[in-house]
Amino acid sequence: MTNAGQTRTGNWRGLILPGLVTLTALAILVSLGVWQLRRLEWKDGLIARMQSRVHAAPQPLPARESWPKLQLADYEYLRVIARGAFEHEYETVVFHAGGDGVLEAGWLVMTPLRLSSGGRIIVNRGFVPMALQEPATRAAGQIAGETQITGLLRAPEPRNPFTPDDKPDSRVMFVKDPVAIAARFQLEGVAPFLIDADVSDAPGGWPKGGQTTMSIPNNHFSYALTWFGLAITLVIVFGLFAVRRLRGD
Repeated sequence: MTNAGQTRTGNWRGLILPGLVTLTALAILVSLGVWQLRRLEWKDGLIARMQSRVHAAPQPLPARESWPKLQLADYEYLRVIARGAFEHEYETVVFHAGGDGVLEAGWLVMTPLRLSSGGRIIVNRGFVPMALQEPATRAAGQIAGETQITGLLRAPEPRNPFTPDDKPDSRVMFVKDPVAIAARFQLEGVAPFLIDADVSDAPGGWPKGGQTTMSIPNNHFSYALTWFGLAITLVIVFGLFAVRRLRGD
């Protein structure tokens, strides 16, 4: 074999390891892009389902006997109607940093509603400013007796490593968690979900309902383009490298 032939053979062999590495990386990048497209399909379906439920006529709450086994994802954002009496003595507030139409930090008022049909459900009655944390500062809004509310059924908010500790002695929480509220006051028969109350004309103007966050981030298409773009770039870079290697540059 001539020296030129040996050189070409050596150049080809020198591409084996880089080629295997490139193929592995390419497979990973393409799979990530495909995964993002699947996430996009799922997110589009979630948003469409949310929009259809939010604007639908309110439905009765799920039956109490079904609560322990309820798949909350199947009911998230379902518009529901409930009737009962607020138990203001068990009221808790959740810190709200603002946003979604609220220009200041304040509190979300969480109050158990003793249902006429039995059991309890925690209701996010809405927003109040920081200065109105204490119920006495908005006494007119503490609705007495049986009342009817409509709102969106929501799953409990998850905690993360950055969530501050609750302050049960001050009745202050940092996530909307009906289980934690029930435990704080030793309440029985509390639903594992809550209701975000609709906008309503509360006596005295507070709390202001309708505080559900309706914007769901949906960046999966741009993420998919990023991964596919990196895959194309990788192929181009390897192609240029291979050409130079075969030429002996």
